Amino acid sequence: MRSIGMDVHRSFAQVAVLSDGAVTENFRVDLEHDAVVAFGRTLRPDDEVVLEATENTAAIVRLLTPFVARVVIANPLQVKAIAHARVKTDKVDAAILAQLHAAGFLPEVWAADDATLALRRLVSERVAVVRSIRRAKSRVHAVLHANLIPKYEGHLFGKGGRRWLEKAPLPKSERDLLRRHLDELDWLRARLEGLERDLIAFALDDARTRKLMSVAGISAVIATAVVASIGDIERFATPQKLASYFGLTPRVRQSGAGRAIHGRISSMGTRRPAPCWSRRRGRRRALRGH
Repeated sequence: MRSIGMDVHRSFAQVAVLSDGAVTENFRVDLEHDAVVAFGRTLRPDDEVVLEATENTAAIVRLLTPFVARVVIANPLQVKAIAHARVKTDKVDAAILAQLHAAGFLPEVWAADDATLALRRLVSERVAVVRSIRRAKSRVHAVLHANLIPKYEGHLFGKGGRRWLEKAPLPKSERDLLRRHLDELDWLRARLEGLERDLIAFALDDARTRKLMSVAGISAVIATAVVASIGDIERFATPQKLASYFGLTPRVRQSGAGRAIHGRISSMGTRRPAPCWSRRRGRRRALRGH
């Protein structure tokens, strides 16, 4: 069995082939669909490929899995902690991944299945649309502020506020700009409604989300985001490990005979849309709504 280390970048991956404890090959593979498939065809059925978790990891795993015995995803933070080196190049990084895997020291992460990946993309798309809605609203406020229009007492983007905006004393160029912002806002809201319909439909059909929705304050959208982030809950041996995955466990510092000092939560968990109790205000607002 050979261990194939891949140091993945945006447009290419540096590959190191480890056989019998020695690196026998070093080369680059372009990260394009056909190039990755062609690379997979050169591998042996008993090879094991290892790469760090990045944005394009799922696509690489999907393309290489049919050609090898296993594709392993490494936790990048833990790999850096274990394999700190004075010399850091793409070739060295690829070789270290292969060596750690061959030695059994590689900190692996779970590879999500296609259904979980699709749900995560849906949740992430909703978060992006909500952020775009907030930006569109901010641009409307900026137009009003630049033209000395006083603040509207009420919901500016509701029916009454929209009627008030139509009568705001603005020059023609500024009114045209305002209408473009409002048209964009209407389009984004329609897109958001479509995404939320899909998320709610999933939530109502899934036993996990229905159970989460029984908790006060957890909506269908929040419940779906939690389920998408967790994936297969059986991969977490204890509730503490699940909390750590979301970065909700406190930092602990202890040395020698001294007592353990517990600090704030680590916030070192997944960067995907997280539950509504995240400490990061922007992520919390993006999940709750607009």
